[in-house]
Amino acid sequence: MSYRVQRGFTLTKLLLICAVAGVVALLAMKLAPEYIEYYKIKTGVLAVAQEANGNPNATVPDIRRAFERHAEIDHIKNFEPKDLDISKEGGRVVVEFAYERKVHLFKNISILIEFAGSSAE
Repeated sequence: MSYRVQRGFTLTKLLLICAVAGVVALLAMKLAPEYIEYYKIKTGVLAVAQEANGNPNATVPDIRRAFERHAEIDHIKNFEPKDLDISKEGGRVVVEFAYERKVHLFKNISILIEFAGSSAE
Protein backbone atom coordinates (compact mmCIF):
# COMPACT_ATOMS: atom_id res chain seq x y z
CA MET A 1 0.00 0.00 0.00
CA SER A 2 1.15 3.49 -0.74
CA TYR A 3 0.27 6.31 1.58
CA ARG A 4 -0.16 9.86 0.32
CA VAL A 5 1.13 12.63 2.55
CA GLN A 6 -1.28 15.48 2.98
CA ARG A 7 0.02 18.92 2.12
CA GLY A 8 -1.27 22.29 3.15
CA PHE A 9 -1.37 24.81 5.95
CA THR A 10 -2.55 24.19 9.43
CA LEU A 11 -4.55 26.92 11.12
CA THR A 12 -1.57 27.68 13.39
CA LYS A 13 0.77 28.18 10.44
CA LEU A 14 -1.76 30.40 8.69
CA LEU A 15 -2.19 32.59 11.78
CA LEU A 16 1.58 32.84 12.23
CA ILE A 17 2.08 33.87 8.61
CA CYS A 18 -0.70 36.48 8.92
CA ALA A 19 0.88 37.88 12.10
CA VAL A 20 4.31 38.19 10.46
CA ALA A 21 2.77 39.77 7.36
CA GLY A 22 0.89 42.23 9.58
CA VAL A 23 4.05 43.31 11.40
CA VAL A 24 5.90 43.77 8.10
CA ALA A 25 2.99 45.80 6.68
CA LEU A 26 2.87 47.98 9.82
CA LEU A 27 6.61 48.68 9.58
CA ALA A 28 6.33 49.53 5.89
CA MET A 29 3.41 51.92 6.44
CA LYS A 30 5.09 53.70 9.35
CA LEU A 31 8.65 53.91 7.95
CA ALA A 32 8.00 54.61 4.27
CA PRO A 33 7.10 58.32 4.73
CA GLU A 34 10.31 58.93 6.69
CA TYR A 35 12.47 57.34 4.00
CA ILE A 36 10.62 59.21 1.25
CA GLU A 37 11.32 62.49 3.06
CA TYR A 38 14.99 61.50 3.49
CA TYR A 39 15.37 60.94 -0.26
CA LYS A 40 13.66 64.28 -0.97
CA ILE A 41 16.12 66.03 1.36
CA LYS A 42 19.08 64.25 -0.21
CA THR A 43 17.91 65.16 -3.72
CA GLY A 44 17.50 68.79 -2.66
CA VAL A 45 20.96 68.86 -1.07
CA LEU A 46 22.57 67.43 -4.21
CA ALA A 47 20.77 69.96 -6.42
CA VAL A 48 21.70 72.89 -4.18
CA ALA A 49 25.35 71.82 -4.00
CA GLN A 50 25.50 71.47 -7.77
CA GLU A 51 24.00 74.95 -8.20
CA ALA A 52 26.46 76.39 -5.65
CA ASN A 53 29.44 74.78 -7.39
CA GLY A 54 28.30 76.35 -10.67
CA ASN A 55 28.17 79.80 -9.06
CA PRO A 56 31.50 80.85 -7.47
CA ASN A 57 29.81 83.81 -5.74
CA ALA A 58 27.29 81.67 -3.83
CA THR A 59 27.20 82.40 -0.10
CA VAL A 60 25.96 80.23 2.76
CA PRO A 61 22.67 82.21 3.05
CA ASP A 62 22.18 81.83 -0.73
CA ILE A 63 22.59 78.05 -0.43
CA ARG A 64 20.15 77.90 2.49
CA ARG A 65 17.56 79.93 0.53
CA ALA A 66 18.01 77.65 -2.48
CA PHE A 67 17.41 74.60 -0.28
CA GLU A 68 14.37 76.30 1.24
CA ARG A 69 12.91 76.67 -2.28
CA HIS A 70 13.56 72.97 -2.97
CA ALA A 71 12.00 72.02 0.37
CA GLU A 72 8.90 74.07 -0.41
CA ILE A 73 8.49 72.46 -3.83
CA ASP A 74 9.02 68.93 -2.44
CA HIS A 75 6.79 69.55 0.62
CA ILE A 76 9.55 68.84 3.13
CA LYS A 77 8.01 69.82 6.47
CA ASN A 78 10.26 68.39 9.19
CA PHE A 79 13.67 69.66 8.10
CA GLU A 80 14.93 73.24 8.15
CA PRO A 81 17.64 74.86 6.00
CA LYS A 82 19.42 75.90 9.22
CA ASP A 83 20.11 72.18 9.84
CA LEU A 84 22.44 72.00 6.83
CA ASP A 85 26.21 71.96 7.38
CA ILE A 86 27.79 73.89 4.50
CA SER A 87 31.55 73.91 3.93
CA LYS A 88 34.15 74.05 1.19
CA GLU A 89 36.48 71.15 0.54
CA GLY A 90 39.04 71.37 -2.22
CA GLY A 91 37.35 74.40 -3.77
CA ARG A 92 33.95 72.65 -3.95
CA VAL A 93 30.90 73.37 -1.85
CA VAL A 94 29.88 70.40 0.31
CA VAL A 95 26.45 70.33 1.90
CA GLU A 96 25.86 67.78 4.67
CA PHE A 97 22.94 66.93 6.90
CA ALA A 98 22.13 64.58 9.77
CA TYR A 99 18.96 64.16 11.80
CA GLU A 100 16.96 61.64 13.79
CA ARG A 101 13.33 60.61 13.61
CA LYS A 102 11.39 58.73 16.27
CA VAL A 103 8.55 56.74 14.72
CA HIS A 104 5.81 55.50 17.02
CA LEU A 105 4.66 51.98 16.13
CA PHE A 106 2.10 51.04 18.78
CA LYS A 107 1.58 51.42 22.53
CA ASN A 108 5.02 52.15 24.01
CA ILE A 109 7.10 50.82 21.10
CA SER A 110 8.94 53.25 18.84
CA ILE A 111 11.81 53.12 16.38
CA LEU A 112 14.61 55.69 16.26
CA ILE A 113 16.07 56.22 12.78
CA GLU A 114 19.28 58.19 12.17
CA PHE A 115 19.56 59.78 8.74
CA ALA A 116 22.68 61.41 7.29
CA GLY A 117 23.81 62.48 3.85
CA SER A 118 26.27 64.63 2.00
CA SER A 119 26.68 66.13 -1.44
CA ALA A 120 30.27 64.80 -1.46
CA GLU A 121 29.12 61.15 -1.63
